[in-house]
Amino acid sequence: MIAYLGMYDRPETAAANDRLWTLIRAHLGSGPEQLTREADGDPWRIWTSPQLLLAQTCGCPYRTRLYGEVELVATPDHGLPGCAPGFYNSVFVARAERSGQPISAFDGATFAYNDGLSQSGWAAPMIHLHDRGLLPGALLATGGHQQSAKAVAEGRADFAALDVVSWQIIREHDAFAASLCEIDHTAPSPALPYITAVGTNPTPLFSALESAIAELGEADRQTLRLQGLVRFTPSDYLAVPTPPGPVLTEQRIRHGSRA
Repeated sequence: MIAYLGMYDRPETAAANDRLWTLIRAHLGSGPEQLTREADGDPWRIWTSPQLLLAQTCGCPYRTRLYGEVELVATPDHGLPGCAPGFYNSVFVARAERSGQPISAFDGATFAYNDGLSQSGWAAPMIHLHDRGLLPGALLATGGHQQSAKAVAEGRADFAALDVVSWQIIREHDAFAASLCEIDHTAPSPALPYITAVGTNPTPLFSALESAIAELGEADRQTLRLQGLVRFTPSDYLAVPTPPGPVLTEQRIRHGSRA
C-alpha cells in the first residue's frame, strides 16, 4: 500500500508530515509504516497505482486526468485569508524592486511556471492573465514552485505564480524570498485534494484524516498550514476552467494572439 503526502513535503516539513501520517495510520488501523517520498517514484505512478491508499494531488491533474481513475477523499482547509474553507489561490510574485506595479506591467514578460498541469502554477494564472487581455512574452518551466520563485529572484524570469501555501512556506524557509514581492492574486479554487485508489471506500480515510489533523500538535499544524477538512464533490473540481497548455500558449506568444 502507498501513502504519499508530497505536495508540501520538503526538509522543513517532512517530520510534521511523518507525524501526521502516523496519526492517520493509527486511526485507520492499517497502511504502510512510512510515507512514500517523491524521490521514491513518479507522482503519476503513485496517483494511478491500484495500491494507493492515500495521496494528495493537485486540482488540475485531478480534473484533467485522474477523475474516474481515483476516488476523491477530502480537501484540506488551510485557513487562508480571502479564501473560503477548503479553497486556496495563487500569488503572483516578482522582484522586490517592482513592488506596486500592476499585473498589466508584466504583459510580454518572462513567466516561470512549475508544471503545465498545475492549478496554481499554470491554470489559474493563465486564466487570470487571459481575462485581462495579457500574455507572457516567454515561458520558463522550472519543475516546482520553489524553483519558480528562485528563478524570479535570480532574474531568469520576471514573474511567477505560486500556490499560496507553498509561498508561505518559501517565505518562512528560503532566504531568497526576501528579494520578492507579491503583485497580484488569482481567484480562489478548491485546494489540493486527497485521493485514494478507485474502488476504495473514502469514508474511513476522511474520518482518519479528520481525527489526525485534530490530534496533530499545534506546531505541526502550523508547519503544514492545516486547519481541518472539507467535503467537496468531483463536480466542484470539474467546474474549474482549464486553459490551453504551455505548447499552445507558446504558439500564441509567437503569433501575438491574445484571443
